[in-house]
Amino acid sequence: MRFDTFATLLCSCLCAISLTAVAQQPAREVPGRDRPICANCHEDKHLSITLTAHGAKNDENGSMCQACHGDATEHLKDPIKSKPPNLVGKGTAAEKAGVCLTCHAGQRHLAFWESGKHAKNEVACSNCHDIHGNQAPDPTRVALKQRDPAVAPFETTSRQIEANTCGKCHQDIRSALLKPSHHPILEGKVRCTDCHNPHGSLSHAMVKQETVNDQCYSCHADKRGPYVFPHPPVEENCLSCHNPHGSSHRKLLNEAVPNLCQDCHDVARHPGTPYGAGAGWVCAPGDTSTACAGKTGQFNTAVNTRLIARACNNCHNAIHGSNAPAARGQFLTR
Repeated sequence: MRFDTFATLLCSCLCAISLTAVAQQPAREVPGRDRPICANCHEDKHLSITLTAHGAKNDENGSMCQACHGDATEHLKDPIKSKPPNLVGKGTAAEKAGVCLTCHAGQRHLAFWESGKHAKNEVACSNCHDIHGNQAPDPTRVALKQRDPAVAPFETTSRQIEANTCGKCHQDIRSALLKPSHHPILEGKVRCTDCHNPHGSLSHAMVKQETVNDQCYSCHADKRGPYVFPHPPVEENCLSCHNPHGSSHRKLLNEAVPNLCQDCHDVARHPGTPYGAGAGWVCAPGDTSTACAGKTGQFNTAVNTRLIARACNNCHNAIHGSNAPAARGQFLTR
């Protein structure tokens, strides 16, 4: 092994060890910062935010604590009989969100919170966020790792996987993410918020772009075109053929080809279905074709190649659109 390679590996190992050690250190007081009066009783809650943006603005009167939990003047006089309003913990979904919006309403990604699906369905900020860091681990991931570590998805990030939070409510989407063909969301390479704005949007499914296609083009720019011979379903909606969360078929397809193509191309210049007599896997009774003469129930030697490998895409390989001249491009061939 070359010396420079060895030095790089050694440096990487030392950095990983040091980062792990820092992550395992318990929360502690920050020198030079006034200890809030709330910490005298709520020590664990104070230490959970002391190194965060919320804790950085706290003072000896616990102003940040009171900003969320309400006026604690009477509570300080008699902690047992008088409790703060604590709307962020006991209020309705709108009241909980209102507490957060007193500070965060000016953020750009919260501009359409009131019109978003979450606000309309009484989902509060605290359903997804916990500034004290008390969220329990995802039970599905824990069970997978305990049963068979090899089954659990390979994670490429040390941060919490967003899909674990979103999947607690969107369980149908969580199931799709576990299918063989999926975006690398559980692996940490793609996040739910890369496509969706959970804090509100005027678009369908709260996607960040104006349309589904524009959202897909933000990563798959090569499919944008323009093409001399475009494929109309592709221009209309990518979801006509693909399921963006996960599929049992290659390329996130809703169905396997040729079935997917035949949903639209039932009639074409050549037969739209490969399952007719003389074009299937087995010779049907009464089939008088040359390939099936006297071979009822036997394999058809003239089997249609549209069922093999990539099926329709064997020939029509420029499925999103073609710039090839004349008939080649017209029929989406290269």
